[in-house]
Amino acid sequence: MRMSASPVRREAPPPMTPPEDFTALYERFSPLVYRTALRITGRPEDAEDALQTVFARVLRQGAKIDEAQSPEGYFRRAAANAALDILRGRAHRAEAQLDESLPHAAADSSPYLKERLRRALATLEPQDAELFTLRYIEGVSNTEIAGMYGLERSTIGVRLHRIRRWLQEELER
Repeated sequence: MRMSASPVRREAPPPMTPPEDFTALYERFSPLVYRTALRITGRPEDAEDALQTVFARVLRQGAKIDEAQSPEGYFRRAAANAALDILRGRAHRAEAQLDESLPHAAADSSPYLKERLRRALATLEPQDAELFTLRYIEGVSNTEIAGMYGLERSTIGVRLHRIRRWLQEELER
């Protein structure tokens, strides 16, 4: 018995295209995500990585933005988290290669202090690093931060004070 050898045609899956709402979210919030990540990491290539990470998660999982939270707050926090993850990775790599003998003159340089602050931020609890970044790097008010986290404004003030005090002690070492 002979069977016809007609090839089985399988349709290729349609190309993956981002949904319209994803495109709209990207166009609206990618500058905010990039700017936030750049302020934290200090490096454009790391900010690009954070931007890709944030929107890859949104595309994979769908934007799970709480109705009580503004989309802007969601993307600020997501950018801060992604940037801090990058800093933590960089800090771990740097520690593995760190030469303890830094020139004494470098201790007074501004880039050196910024890098020390970035490293200190990378050692904070993630939420504390987010709070510090939102308030002092992004310029978000305590009231807005309280709304993002569902906490009292006074609680945010106390936590920020403790974070500043801890960072100051770290930087004085």
